[in-house]
Order: sequence, then structure tokens, then C-alpha cells
Amino acid sequence: MMNQRPYTLDRVVRLALGGAVLVGMVWLLSYLSDVLIPFVAALVLAYLLNPLVNLLQRLVKNRLAAVLLSLALCLAAGVALLWWVLPLVGQEISRAAVLVQDLANNSALAQKAAHELPAKLWPMIQSILDRPAVKEFLGSSDMWSMLGSLARKILPGLWGLLSQVGSFFAALAGLVVVLLYMFFLMLDLDEINQGWRDSLPPAYRRRTLELVEDFTGALRNYFRAQAAVAGLVGILFAIGFTIIGLPLGILLGLFMGLLNMVPYLQLLGLVPAFFLAILAALQSGEGVWLMLGLTAGVFAVVQVIQDAILTPRIVGRTMSLSPAFLLLSLSVWGKLLGFLGLLLAIPFTCLAWAWYQRFVVKKGSEKQQTLGF
Repeated sequence: MMNQRPYTLDRVVRLALGGAVLVGMVWLLSYLSDVLIPFVAALVLAYLLNPLVNLLQRLVKNRLAAVLLSLALCLAAGVALLWWVLPLVGQEISRAAVLVQDLANNSALAQKAAHELPAKLWPMIQSILDRPAVKEFLGSSDMWSMLGSLARKILPGLWGLLSQVGSFFAALAGLVVVLLYMFFLMLDLDEINQGWRDSLPPAYRRRTLELVEDFTGALRNYFRAQAAVAGLVGILFAIGFTIIGLPLGILLGLFMGLLNMVPYLQLLGLVPAFFLAILAALQSGEGVWLMLGLTAGVFAVVQVIQDAILTPRIVGRTMSLSPAFLLLSLSVWGKLLGFLGLLLAIPFTCLAWAWYQRFVVKKGSEKQQTLGF
């Protein structure tokens, strides 16, 4: 039931002051966004890795060793992933390069492409393929030769530009700062968590801790539920792309599942999927429009399964916020604070909803209702 207290002058003044403080905080965050982005990024990473650090700490009995071991495991996982991905990508790049060379040499494949592709698209592709730099790039024998040719073309000018503006060193320094922030936060996260709790005034401690409990619960539920949905969506995309014969189908499907950690962001995968569909059609001799239709069909089927089955059953049962509302929050906070807003959108939205549920609707965390459209 909603709060029915009368709006006295004192309450109106308090609400106005609270609104002014909120606007001032948003302005301050926007002003300091360049400074806060590395810290917030490191805080998010430290928060996500903290369960692993705590698990390892119980095994090795030392926090520093647990942090170093966690970072080593993450590095090893990244290297193993690249070890698996790079050969697949290299093979497909080599096959695509052979295909594009055939297109550039006015072969029968080029005639087929001219017939299958839209009339305005094929002349644009031809003009790109006729450039000397593109021909040299496509003349390389494998992926590493291609990358070497590309690097020789772009790195001298790029290095000069980066050296002039200092952006390369700024980016490198920013990465180092993020890693340092993350290391020290992971090292002291439990102490920081307990320290701010002890520093709260006794009069406000209980209500504040209840709000924080609701907030962390909502945030934890979101990541768990959305990770489950993203994993299932990635598997479905990988299966669908493999069935229709899309190059790099498994890799692209799993990548689109990862994008799905942000609701509907997997739609960005339409561009590479359609490009790979055109390559697959030209390689196999099938119709381009048929392959594009099959690719779009996989997208449509997986999206229906996600929206009709996975999201209601997984996210709907564990979260108090609908994916559509979270997508709106990303847009709003991104507009207000830029990239910092994208990092803070989900935590801020969960915090605002937890505050609304506990202090306005007067519900505890165990009885949260769903906010959706």
C-alpha cells in the first residue's frame, strides 16, 4: 500500500532538498565521469571476481595469494579462449580471403554475386576490391600475413597520430590504473564492506543496511538470471547457425549470448551474421537471399524463445525489474552520464527500485513486485 502521509510544508521542503541533492549528485558524477570510469570499471570487475577470491581464500588461507591466483586463473582462461578462437577465426578469414579474391578477379563467382546482390551494393564492393591496398592485403597467404600487411599500412601513420595526441599512452595508463584499482579493491573488499557499515550512524544503520541488502539482492539476482538466459541464448544461436551452415556459427552464437548480458544487445550481431551468410551463400552456391532468410529465421526463433519462455521463467521469477525497463535505464543513464552511466545504469536502477519498494511501497525484499510494461 502506498504511503498516505499528508504533504506538509516540512515534507515538501525535504522532498525539494532531496531532489536538489539528487540533481547535484548527477551533475557531479557527469563532471567527474572521466576520473570515475576507471574506478567504477575496476569496482565492477572486483565485485564479480570477489566470490572466486573468497573461495580461493578459504583454500589457501591468504587473501593476497587468493587475489593473485584469481587473476592468474582469469589470465589463463583468456589465453585458452584465444588459443581456441584464433585458429577458427584464421581459417574462416583465409577462406573468406580466397572468396573475395575470386570476386575481385571477375570470375563466375563475381557474376553470381552481381546477379544475387542488390544492384547498388555490388558496384560499391567492386570499387573497394579494385583498390591496390586491398589487392595486396588479399594476396596474402594466411591470416598472419594479412595482419602483417595491414599493420604495415596503418601502423606508421597511426603511431604518429597517437604519439601526437598522446591517446595511446593515455589508454595504456588508463588500463594500468584500472588494473591497480581492481587489485587493491579485490585485496581489501571485505574490509571496505565492513568498514562503511561500522561507520554508519546508529540511528540510520538498520534502515540503510536493509536498503543495501535489497539492492545487493536485486543486483545479484539480475546477474544470475541474465547470465542463465545469456548462456541458453548463446547455445541456441550456436545450434541454429551450425544447422544452417553459417561460418563461425558456434563462435558467433556464443558471442551473441555474451552480448545478451545486456538485454537485446545481441541484435548488434545481425551485421556480422548477415555478412557471414552472404559469404556462405557464395561459397556453397546457394541463393544469397535464402541464406539471409535462414539467418534472420534463426534470430527470430531464438528471440521468440527468449521473450516467451526464457525471460518470463528465469528473469521474471528471480528479478523485480523487467528487461524492457532495464533497457530503458541503460538509455537514460547513458544519456545523463555517458559511458559512466552505462556502467552504473543497472546498479543505480536496482538501488532506486529497492528504495521505492522499501520506503514508498513499504515492502521488504522478500515481497518485491515486478516492475514491467
